[in-house]
Amino acid sequence: MHTCLSPCAEIDMTPREIVTHARERGLHIIAITDHNSAENVEATSRVASGTGLLVLAGMEISSSEEVHILGLFESPDQARCMQDVVYAHLPSGENDERLYGHQIIVNEDNEVLGFNKRLLIGATDLSAHEIVNLISSFGGISIASHIDREAFSVLSQLGFIPEDLRFDAVEFSPRIRRDEAEKKFDALRKFPSVSFSDAHHVTDIGKRSTTFTMRAPTFYEIKQAFSHSEGRGLFWD
Repeated sequence: MHTCLSPCAEIDMTPREIVTHARERGLHIIAITDHNSAENVEATSRVASGTGLLVLAGMEISSSEEVHILGLFESPDQARCMQDVVYAHLPSGENDERLYGHQIIVNEDNEVLGFNKRLLIGATDLSAHEIVNLISSFGGISIASHIDREAFSVLSQLGFIPEDLRFDAVEFSPRIRRDEAEKKFDALRKFPSVSFSDAHHVTDIGKRSTTFTMRAPTFYEIKQAFSHSEGRGLFWD
């Protein structure tokens, strides 16, 4: 889900509000995946500390082809390493808040620490292949975002998933039902599929989730569930 750091998200999507609503809706794991940045991940993790809610460090990265790719990482440090690369490959210039919205960095007490001036809404000059390979090099999980959407998905931008573009999974948006997805995208059954809320508003949190069968709520177990190792697995409705 997106925090108030993403220019397309509402300003009430602060770490504290996200954790509060996620817990109210019975979620056990959430991923913070702002556009091309991970600067609100650690504040969200601090809010969730001691609550039993696992916060995954992530980003939604836009490739040079304008393919959106989710990168999930075991630690904020790994996400920061990915962020450093992404920042180096974003377009020059500053965010125009009148056109795209604010990009707010906040702490765990909802206090504004600053405004990210980079063009986070833009695409990097990294190809989809480069992004997937970078995520893997940092020990992360790469997921093709909202592949059923008519814009900013690997299918809308490339028309297909190349054999050498090795996503760990594909994601469906909350707009499509499982039976519709299986029928329309039958050729993608070779990939594990997930569906998340992709929340930009607090009312979106928990409107779609994926259930993981695993031994413990850890990043390692999540990776094992994607490969259906030793009885682990995942499903969504």
